[in-house]
Amino acid sequence: MVKSIDEIHELGETILQEMKKRIIGNERILELILETMLARGHVLLEGVPGIAKSYMAATLGEVLGMDHKRIQFTPDLMPADITGSSIYSPKDQEFTFIPGPVFTNILLCDEISRAPPKTQAALLEAMQEKQVSVEGKSYPLPDPFFVIATQNPIEQVGVYPLPEAQLDRFMVKLLVSLPTFVEELSLLKSKRKEFVPKVEPVTSAKEILEIQNLIETVEISDQVLEYIASLVVRTRFVEALALGGSPRASLALMSMSRARAALHGRSYVEPDDIKFLFFHVMNHRLILTPQAEVEQIPITQIIESILRESEVVV
Repeated sequence: MVKSIDEIHELGETILQEMKKRIIGNERILELILETMLARGHVLLEGVPGIAKSYMAATLGEVLGMDHKRIQFTPDLMPADITGSSIYSPKDQEFTFIPGPVFTNILLCDEISRAPPKTQAALLEAMQEKQVSVEGKSYPLPDPFFVIATQNPIEQVGVYPLPEAQLDRFMVKLLVSLPTFVEELSLLKSKRKEFVPKVEPVTSAKEILEIQNLIETVEISDQVLEYIASLVVRTRFVEALALGGSPRASLALMSMSRARAALHGRSYVEPDDIKFLFFHVMNHRLILTPQAEVEQIPITQIIESILRESEVVV
């Protein structure tokens, strides 16, 4: 049983070390994925094929000792293939609900942008309400419930851009980069023996729930809350943006900052936590105006400008 912030820090270090047995590079991404799960959010991983996005999710499930499933999103995937459906039994003369793969602790939605919008929308209720409604009846999902979705950049062939409502359900969007030369060389050496490094489960679903509850006790001052609000509200008045951050973005920043503070062994949130997380929480929520798209104004530039212009009152 985890009873203190120090124990969360120690367990977090153990989880990350286990994951690094398999995942080479992108250490910051691994940490952010863990922070998002502990903040009760969901993660969208974006990057080119072949950089271990799916492997990260599968490894996390093993290390956390929780039930995890994978759905390969394809153009012909139907909503019922995710949520499950009711099947009529002639013997019992009644319909029986057969749960879909969404009924798990960690759900990997691989290449989510390859499925049509109707199928993508099947996840909306599950991600927000932690339940699935089929034929007028609601079925609660296991707790904790954590979605890791992967997608290729929208420039890739055969992808459907996620609608704004779907994107907003993800607490963060993480951009997974290609490995450096040193990381690529380490990867080749690790695969030379042609075996998958073994990882050990170091926690459980029950313990993760305890940690999530404890993280909500991390102190966040009025000054830091004002800083969060000022940053998010400022995005709504940027001329180049057709859509700024919603209140859900502010809540995501608050939750993520608490999880980050706890994993770093602190019982309080610092403004630097907000600065570090701001891009990851906001980059998928900000929608450029048509004129800004023509001018190819990068979202990164807008976010950096907002951070420079917003002062922290301490």
